[in-house]
Amino acid sequence: MTKIGVFYDGSYFLYVSNYYNWFHEKKARISISGLHEFIRHQVAREEDIDVRYTRITDAHYFRARLNANDAQARGNQLYYDRVFDDILLQEHVTLHYLPLRSAPTGKLEKSMDMWLALEAYEMTLMRQFDYVVLVASDSDYVPLVRKIGALGIPVILLSWDFEYTNDEEQRIVTRTSQELLNEVSMPLAMHEIIENSIQEPTPLIEKMFVPRTPERTISRPLSLEELDSEEGQVHVSDIQNIKSGYGFINFEPANLFFHYSSLVGIDFNELQVGDRVRFTLGTNDRGDAIAQNVELLEDETM
Repeated sequence: MTKIGVFYDGSYFLYVSNYYNWFHEKKARISISGLHEFIRHQVAREEDIDVRYTRITDAHYFRARLNANDAQARGNQLYYDRVFDDILLQEHVTLHYLPLRSAPTGKLEKSMDMWLALEAYEMTLMRQFDYVVLVASDSDYVPLVRKIGALGIPVILLSWDFEYTNDEEQRIVTRTSQELLNEVSMPLAMHEIIENSIQEPTPLIEKMFVPRTPERTISRPLSLEELDSEEGQVHVSDIQNIKSGYGFINFEPANLFFHYSSLVGIDFNELQVGDRVRFTLGTNDRGDAIAQNVELLEDETM
């Protein structure tokens, strides 16, 4: 088995994902599971082995982020942070966070880079990776790459170069450190790989992006007033997805959250995506519309 360790500069990865979601024609975020599958296929090709014999045994995500109070003050930021945490945990990615208030601007980013480098080198020694994958663009990681290279372990770099104009009409340019590109064993220009796939689509690259949400569906929670509905109204729809202890029900224009404690007459573990359910509209303590008294409907054909 070929063992792979993946290390994310989280601020950089989020920046790249935002670019593809808001400014690129893809209009979609990068999928963690799809990116991991792409990495495994690249290693399999390099080793000339079946992809089944490659494994990402460790993946680590490093990022400085807002503390709970500041995130809550920014509307739904706390909710979106938690959603992304769930995605990372589902893909067995270990999270490493520092609060933004812990250091002045600039020094904190250096602290995160150093933390990533120390963890990556230590984990490489302990886990004995066959390949180390770095999702980054900063020259600060050059010493890490040299140290890992001295162990005889190849380092793959996933990086993106792009330009775009933001909403303030400012030209934003992102470039990967040439010194870092020169040091790694296998630099992968992901922007070129993705652009080539637009001309000649491949399933592997398509899986690298989260499927688009239909435009009629709003991703943020809405109040009952925004839904033009009243508390206690009864509706029938189907389960869109199920997470650990909660899920979402298809509802226009914003899918409704439900908690396992809101179920009536059925165990949460018996629910499946696509099940038809009846529910009443309610609100949580923030005033967001949610589904309550959720009960499973019998199959109409029975």
